[in-house]
Formats: sequence, structure tokens, C-alpha cells
Amino acid sequence: MSSRLHGGRVFTAIKPFQQDCSIQVGGFALSTIAWILCITSMGLPQWRVWYLKEGVISYPSVAFVGLWKVCIYHYNNSNNIRMCYQYSYYDTFIPLDIRISQHLMLITSIFWLIGKVATVVALRNVHSERQKWNTIHNALNASAILNIIASNFVFLSVLCNYFPILNKEGIAFPPSFIMPLHPDIQKAGAAMGAALLAAVLFLFSGVIFISYDVPLNIKDIPDF
Repeated sequence: MSSRLHGGRVFTAIKPFQQDCSIQVGGFALSTIAWILCITSMGLPQWRVWYLKEGVISYPSVAFVGLWKVCIYHYNNSNNIRMCYQYSYYDTFIPLDIRISQHLMLITSIFWLIGKVATVVALRNVHSERQKWNTIHNALNASAILNIIASNFVFLSVLCNYFPILNKEGIAFPPSFIMPLHPDIQKAGAAMGAALLAAVLFLFSGVIFISYDVPLNIKDIPDF
């Protein structure tokens, strides 16, 4: 047992503080995994999978439509041909749903970075046995809110790309892409699944952070 005077109040610790933040460390790990999945899904083109029965070279082909590029695969008996085109910020053919998803995913990364700093500050205070509970709670609550917002943003990005698939919407690619306006078959890709998993992990992380409370083994004793 140890006691410390801080701000006119004595705080008595009966057990090490490190035991009280293991769940929050797990929340930090979940948010990190979510961010990795988020960044990975942003770079992958497999958000929408287009199946084209009649490709440019007169055999079936597949196109992966992502947030930042589109990749077209042509298959025949001897070889496979892959052509990828990067999107530019000035490209006017990019539909609004992809534009919105691009910005939402970028903002999510910024929010995660700010939330990470807040979490590190909170865990550092706990591990260094600094009983500034207002600081700890404020930092963890800020991280929780940012992670929950990030979860909503990623989920909205998934919805923005999933509804066009349900509605069988097409994209007016430039003629140089040699892509039809509408595919024969359109499905959700693996990148969308990775983004959805990231949204779930962001949400779990936020719930963990916001559930933090003053441990029962810490007593706040007024100094008279």
C-alpha cells in the first residue's frame, strides 16, 4: 500500500495500476489492427468486382474497381493480361459515392492518429502511477469518441460502395480504359469486407475505451 498527496487530496493505491489498464491496452491493439485493415482496404482495388462476359480481346474478363484505381484482368488459355489505371483528383468520371468514400477513409486515418496519441497519454499516466483521473478519463473518452466516429465513417464508405452494387449502377470510365458503362455481373469484393471488419474493430475499441472507470482498488481520501 502507498499514499500520495496531490492537489490537497491523498490517493492511496493498494494494487499496481498496471493491472487496471490491460483491457484498455487490448482496445489500443484492436484500434491498431482496425487502422491497418483500413489502410490496406484503401490500397486494394477489390471494392467492386465487375464480371465482363465480352472483354476487349473477345474473351471473358474481370475488373476490380477500388477507391483509388481500377484493374482489368483479361483471361485466355495461354496468359493473363492485367491493366491498372490510377485515379487522379481531377478525374471527373469518378462517381460521387467513390469520392465520398475516399474522403471518409482519409479522415478516418487522421482520427485514428489523434486517438492513438490520446490513448498513449492515458496509458502512460496509468502506468506511471499518476492519479490524475480527469486527465486519464478525458484522454480515453476522446480516443473512444474518435474511434466510434472512425467506425461510422468506414461503415459509411462500405455502404456508399455497396448500394451501387445493389442498384446495378455503372461508371462512365474514359474510352481509353476500354470499360463498359455497366458490367454483366457486379459483386462486393474482399476490400469491402476488410473495411467492414475495420469498422467493427474501431467500434469495439471505442466501447472499451469509454467503459474505463476508476479502479475499485484506488481510494480518494480528502486531506483535512
